[in-house]
Amino acid sequence: MQRILSNGLARRLFLARHGLAQPVRARLSQAALAQQIEALGFVQVDSISTVERAHHMILHARNHTYRQHQLARLHERDAALFENWTHDASLIPTAFYPYWQRVFERRQERLHGRFHRWHGAEFQDRLQHVLGEITANGPRMARHFNDKPDPNSEKWGWNWHPSKAALEYLWRTGGLVVAKREGFQKVYDLPERVIPNHAALATPSDAELVDWACSAALDRLGFATPGELAAFWEVISLAEARAWCEAQPADRLVSALVEGADTAVKPRQVLMRPETLESLLDQPTPPGAIRVLSPFDPAIRDRRRALHLFRFDYRIEIFVPAAKRQYGYYVFPLLEGDRFIGRIDMKSDRDAGVLGVRALWLEPRLKLTSARSRKLEQALDAVRAFSGVDAVRFDDGFLKDGP
Repeated sequence: MQRILSNGLARRLFLARHGLAQPVRARLSQAALAQQIEALGFVQVDSISTVERAHHMILHARNHTYRQHQLARLHERDAALFENWTHDASLIPTAFYPYWQRVFERRQERLHGRFHRWHGAEFQDRLQHVLGEITANGPRMARHFNDKPDPNSEKWGWNWHPSKAALEYLWRTGGLVVAKREGFQKVYDLPERVIPNHAALATPSDAELVDWACSAALDRLGFATPGELAAFWEVISLAEARAWCEAQPADRLVSALVEGADTAVKPRQVLMRPETLESLLDQPTPPGAIRVLSPFDPAIRDRRRALHLFRFDYRIEIFVPAAKRQYGYYVFPLLEGDRFIGRIDMKSDRDAGVLGVRALWLEPRLKLTSARSRKLEQALDAVRAFSGVDAVRFDDGFLKDGP
């Protein structure tokens, strides 16, 4: 008989695996931050900075003592992280770099013909030119190469000049790494100059990559479907994830049903480790503080899962035409304890020294009680300090009804 996870226990497990069940003000050392990122698997990086950049907001939501320089130190000085592609550009523990060496080989097989079709017969020469410049002269940014944008690049959405396309291709396929960022611009270098013991790293086989990707994803999700395992890192296919699941013995993987927040919706069938199933009652209860999450937070990356687990329907609307947005360009989810209570539209105005709250939408049947208002003020004050401004300012009529 299949075990059924109550919605409450499923939430507690999921939030604990995503680092959202611990106190928000525990002391955060460099070692603890590295462990947090390894537990998450990666941290997505993004350029939008209405309050702070996404990678910093992701980490601050888990610990309010986190500061931006800590992440830069792990990446740029300690080489404990490397930047590459999962579902998007992300900072990934360098301990996982050997698996990315196999990912690079697979990507090269897929991208080689595509990039050469996009950028013409001279693209191979451009790759060699870029590599030669960095080998001879050290780290380089795209602006150090002065060629003009490729008119063909507009056909596929990026107005890159040929050298920028070469840099990105080499980065995606392992020929270069991003040593650091300056003003959010990538600084590229050779992997042997950046990745510790690079020459001694062995490249796993396809089977080893699939086994690691599925196992590591399941450890970080707690429970998952084959599709969710494949989507976690986005380095293996759905077919590979399904085959891995089917090949696991019963003492390594069991099936269970997860109840949704909406009792009218059928439970979802998932896969779990038997030991995870047996330890459900040991999962911590998330503290009742309100956390402001990044729109790119991994806990809400899968819209369907967030809707099932939390009855919270969230999507990033930056690519939605303004007239069709329900809430706004860049709206932050609010998590209170183990449930999402709403979303907030805010922006740091550093010239004026304020964090401006333009709109707050609470979920249906929730009220901004005095206790909740105090918790929200505490959360926003932490964000204010983190973003380097002096005060929080609420616009008139900031509390909104549903869209």
